[in-house]
Amino acid sequence: MRALVTGAAGFIGSTLVDRLLADGHTVVGLDNFATGRATNLEHLVDNLAHVFVEADIVDADLQAIFEQHRPEVIFHLAAQIDVRHSVADPQFDASVNVIGTLRLAEAARLTGVRKVVHTSSGGSIYGTPPQYPTSERVPTDPASPYAAGKVAGEIYLNTFRHLYGLECSHIAPANVYGPRQDPHGEAGVVAIFAQALLSGKPTKVFGDGTNTRDYVFVDDVVDAFVRAGSDVGGGQRFNIGTGVETSDRQLHSAVAAAVGGPDDPEFHPPRLGDLKRSCLDISRAEEVLGWRPQVELADGVRRTVDYFRRTHGS
Repeated sequence: MRALVTGAAGFIGSTLVDRLLADGHTVVGLDNFATGRATNLEHLVDNLAHVFVEADIVDADLQAIFEQHRPEVIFHLAAQIDVRHSVADPQFDASVNVIGTLRLAEAARLTGVRKVVHTSSGGSIYGTPPQYPTSERVPTDPASPYAAGKVAGEIYLNTFRHLYGLECSHIAPANVYGPRQDPHGEAGVVAIFAQALLSGKPTKVFGDGTNTRDYVFVDDVVDAFVRAGSDVGGGQRFNIGTGVETSDRQLHSAVAAAVGGPDDPEFHPPRLGDLKRSCLDISRAEEVLGWRPQVELADGVRRTVDYFRRTHGS
């Protein structure tokens, strides 16, 4: 398969590039380095099956890029991912997550791309849902411009599927964690805790520690992307998580145990807009993609801590 990965220098994108290459595919990586890191791809410099293109989905000539490299499947991970930034500047968020996705869809259908696997957001698009774990049948209820943009991307791609036969699937991950996660980002709490504890710095929990999230390891998420690149699941969204709720307090304890550091976070007032609970029903991914998460939280946290210990020192 000839694959193209947008957001290829990012945390999840670079891990997906590695997996696709390991599976024997040829890969074109595309990134503008707004948040992605060149170091995530530097080990591929001599890999003849990998080509990198520095470009921005907002203004690059995507049709020319696709015509040159002729991808069969595009894995679309490039995005503005900061929820709070989307609230502060919703037009910029939409320029990347909506217009960028629309530009990609238009270029894809004009160049004979078979399928686009789009990244949605299982952790945000349902708002405060009526049931946990939350299935794809629950209506979307975006509570941020970021979430609204992700839903809009799904709708546009499904519209192109109806109009032009451009196949698509939507991967809606829960809270993804693992090696290469940005410890300075907004959403990477596992990486943030790990980096702080390894550096002997204080850790912060917002609220009373009872907020829950569904933490899923990056390798498991990448496996779902690969499976969705096949001919199954056209037009469908797939929640990708574990179906298990982990509280902020429990997560801190798990990271502290892996580090061998103190389990005494500072508690701060809750942040505006933070969801109280999040947990995904993954039945559809199990049934349609044959996917199940393989990495338990304790093991995934240990692998993540080991990565930060190697790359950032202890």
